[in-house]
Parts: sequence; structure tokens; C-alpha cells
Amino acid sequence: NDIICGNVAQTGETGFNIARTAGILAGFPHSVPGHTVQRFCASSLQAITTAANAVKVGEGDVYIACGVEKSSRPPAPEGQGSGSRRSGGGGGGRGFGPGGLNPRLLGRDGEFPFVYIPMGMTAENVVDRYGVSRADMDAFAKLSQDRAVAAQADGTFDREITPVTKDDGTVVAADDGPRPGTTVERLAELQPSFKEGGSVTAGNSCPLNDGAAAVMITSRRKADELGLTPLARIVATAYSGNNPEIMGVAPIEAVGNVLAATGMSIGDFDHVELNEAFAAQVLPVCEHTGIDIERQLNPHGGAIALGHPFGMTGARIMTTLINDLVAHDGQWGLETMCAAGGMAMATVVERLN
Repeated sequence: NDIICGNVAQTGETGFNIARTAGILAGFPHSVPGHTVQRFCASSLQAITTAANAVKVGEGDVYIACGVEKSSRPPAPEGQGSGSRRSGGGGGGRGFGPGGLNPRLLGRDGEFPFVYIPMGMTAENVVDRYGVSRADMDAFAKLSQDRAVAAQADGTFDREITPVTKDDGTVVAADDGPRPGTTVERLAELQPSFKEGGSVTAGNSCPLNDGAAAVMITSRRKADELGLTPLARIVATAYSGNNPEIMGVAPIEAVGNVLAATGMSIGDFDHVELNEAFAAQVLPVCEHTGIDIERQLNPHGGAIALGHPFGMTGARIMTTLINDLVAHDGQWGLETMCAAGGMAMATVVERLN
């Protein structure tokens, strides 16, 4: 019925409504429309939610919900550089829109926060506000790398990656972010990326990658009619907002909201996929929500190792979450992620097969 695509940059190749142009390139009939959504890092999770809601109210039966980002190519607007290429996290000067900045949102007007703040600085603010140590961040970054490297080696990601053949004939069948042999000693040698004397480095932040991911959302009736075996059902989604200057901890409230909506507790979940924009925000989110890093969180690594193509990550995490549940015979999964501008989303799914 529709193709819904999350994308942040919406410029160049991903401009002109990428949901529509990609659908045409993919060979869908011209009768299948498309629209592009933007909720910064949660854009493709929003695409999934929009599709699920459309099914629930009877607008249609089959949707493609997807996300794409090309972080390697859009230029940063003048004066909005976000630091090193490997110091991402969504927003803060990667070419997110035309035009100038509203001077009232630059952190100089006491009435409003610094909405355009570079994401690395939001992570430094979280470090200061929540007392997160550099050693703990680096230790978590190593854990993410180790888990992702192991998942690549044992074929976990093969089940969720479609190889892509480039124009030169090269086949891309694996993410190039994970770094085998990462050590806390090497991570500790890295210099701060955003603030003199700070703690946020290229090693304990997500890389900025190119990527695309897609899922299919159907009604149960249509799945049965087509002979499809649904992997999971979407149970509930919740949102939250907070001060943009500490956007990374917004999932604390989003998780609380979705738990309240479902009557569940955090211990009910077999796996939790929390987007690792920065180790600085992952640690306080886990502490304040009760997510068990050893038992529940990102068992195959996260964005610190795999990368965070902003508009793509929500759909990628959903795919990985369902893969987690299938691989470990789990039933309940939770996806949550912060988004630039001081936002977050959290979605509960139940594995069916």
C-alpha cells in the first residue's frame, strides 16, 4: 500500500522523497506510492510505527518501512562541523536541512535550549550530569566491539544482511565497522573529540556510516492469505522528549512510558536493543531503566561497533532485535533510541515464530 522511509539528510541522492525514488528503482509498480519521514535518529523506527498504525486502522495491509542514510557524502553546513568522522550520534551539523539557524535556539536565549548543539557535546553534558566515567565508557565500547566481532564470526548477521553488488562488481556482505582486537588500553589513548578535557572519543561513540534497512509490516489476515509466517508482532510504541542538550538520556522516559502502556516490567524482556549513539548515554539509560547490560542489552553489539546511519538505524535495530529473539529463543523484545533535538522512542515486540 505504501513505502515509508526514514531519512535525516534528505539531500542529494536521498532528496526528492527517497521513499518514492527508491521504490521506483526497486521495481515496484508505479501505483505504489512512498513518503519520507524525519525524526532524526529514530526516523525509521517512526516509519515502522507509522506503517503499523496504518494497518491497525485499516488503511492497508502491506507496507515497506525502511530507512537510509549516506553520512559519507552530505556536506556539513558552514559553521556546523560536528567533529571527527567517527564521532557521530545524530544531528549537530551533518547537513540536515537548508537555510539558516534560528538565533533564539543557539543556547544564548535563556528562554530556549541550544537545539542545534553538536551531538558530541550532548554526550559530554550527560557525562557531567550523570557522573559517567571515561573508564566505564571505554569498557562498554570494548564490550560492544567484542560482541559485534563475535556475531560476525559466527554468522549471526548473515541472517539479516542482503549482500549488495556495487557498480564496480564488489560485493558488500558485511558491516565494516567492527574492529577485532579492540582493547581498553588502546581506547584509553584516544583524545576527546568534542571538548578539551572531555571524555567522549571516537572510540566510545558510534561511527557515522552509510546504510539502509527495511522491514515488511502486514496485517495478520494478509500474512495468512499470502502464506507468510510473521516473525513478530508490534505490541506498543511510546515517545518522550527532553532538553535537547542532554538528548541521549531521553530513552529513560520513553521506556517508562511504553512499560506503563503495556503493564510490563523491564525484567520481562529477553532482549533490549538500545541504540549506542554514545557509551556516555547508554550507561545512565541502563542504570535508570534497569536494563541488564549482561543479560539483555545488545547481545550482538551495537552502533559503537556497527555504526549509526541515522535514518536507517531504527529499522536495523528492529531487524537485529528479532534476530536476537529467534537466535536465543526469546519471546519479548524492546527497541529504544534517543534522537537529536531531545527525543526518544521505545517499541515492544513479541516474537511469534
